[in-house]
Amino acid sequence: MSTPPPVRDRRLIHIYAIIFIDVVVGSAIGPVLPEFVKGRPQPQLWLALGTALFLGVQLFSAPLLGKLSDGYGRRPIFIVSAVGTFLADCLLIPITLGSQLANRFSDGLTNGMYATVRSAITDISPKEELFRNLGIEGAILSLGFVIGPAASGLLLTSFDVVEGDQARVVVIMAVVLSAVNMLLSYTLRETHTNPSGVSTEALKTELINSLNVWRIWSRLTEKDRKYPGLKRLVLMQLALTMSTGYYFYFVTFASFGALQLDAKGISYFFMYFGALSVGINYVFYTYFADRINQRRGIIWFAVLGAPVLAGYGFIGDSVLWLYILVTIDCLTLSLIQGLIEGLMAQRTTDEDRGEVFGINQALQGLASFGTTVVFGALSLLDLRLPFGWFAICLALVAWLAWQTRPTPAPKTSPN
Repeated sequence: MSTPPPVRDRRLIHIYAIIFIDVVVGSAIGPVLPEFVKGRPQPQLWLALGTALFLGVQLFSAPLLGKLSDGYGRRPIFIVSAVGTFLADCLLIPITLGSQLANRFSDGLTNGMYATVRSAITDISPKEELFRNLGIEGAILSLGFVIGPAASGLLLTSFDVVEGDQARVVVIMAVVLSAVNMLLSYTLRETHTNPSGVSTEALKTELINSLNVWRIWSRLTEKDRKYPGLKRLVLMQLALTMSTGYYFYFVTFASFGALQLDAKGISYFFMYFGALSVGINYVFYTYFADRINQRRGIIWFAVLGAPVLAGYGFIGDSVLWLYILVTIDCLTLSLIQGLIEGLMAQRTTDEDRGEVFGINQALQGLASFGTTVVFGALSLLDLRLPFGWFAICLALVAWLAWQTRPTPAPKTSPN
């Protein structure tokens, strides 16, 4: 007698809700970040420094949190990350440059949660639904990016908040939402069954290793021997991370460049960008992602997306061209992330999934830090130049995917 198909695990919805609110909290603050550097010389450099702190600190926090999630379960890491975000947002209440930098550093310490997120989703996803579930995660992230700025814009517009108070009002909203996420994280049911624990000595070793970039790379090489093809996928992910640095750069470009968008204008743009992206991601990952050749898909999306990134630098003050390019963006490079993550997830097992995703996120933190330094330096010369850098990085994704050959997914060893 055949068994009925399993019912979709409700923990997926719970996880999606947590990451949705987390992204909403982070993106809601984006449109008011220029207020924290207002009056400073070269404000784009200070915003880039804040981004570098936020992303760079994940170099050591992500592998540590990934190791802890393998040893003690995913739920405790969700809780720690939610509490960390809440405390970091509280630091923003004084609208000063120092508070912004302190927030970026503090929030980055626990933002390694996303290695745990992908591990948790993979834990409870049947193989045939893995691409769809990780793709939905990407769509949720996009939706968070739209709802965050939209919520800020709606709040500021509905209550007619004057310019000097806008940043403080948005920060208070972020603090309230991050408190809600603490409750959601506390009530999440564990997805990683029978965690084996981690010794104090192992944690010390993990922390020391995570501070050694060469050691992180060596660990990835070791994992690549176990899961052939993993290193190439991580390299693709790193090149993609460097290209998507424009997500973090856009507020600077739109605020201080020819567009001269205010907080509301930035919010409206992200509303359109996110709404379109989530719709396209949902359709693509629900109906197409597992039916196409994922490697070829990555190549074509990257080849078509690279000119789009370069094009942002040539729009001048045309809001119309900005919206045209972001529409093409949603149909090309915005679809790559989930494909790479799905291919990576197929090359992990329950034994060390959190560790693998943690190593990947640590290297992403390094790549993000590096690309932030590059676009920060280029922006001092010309605010349009960073888009050339982002386009080159995306072209590198296409080249790496072209060089990659299909490899079999790992098989779990019998007990």
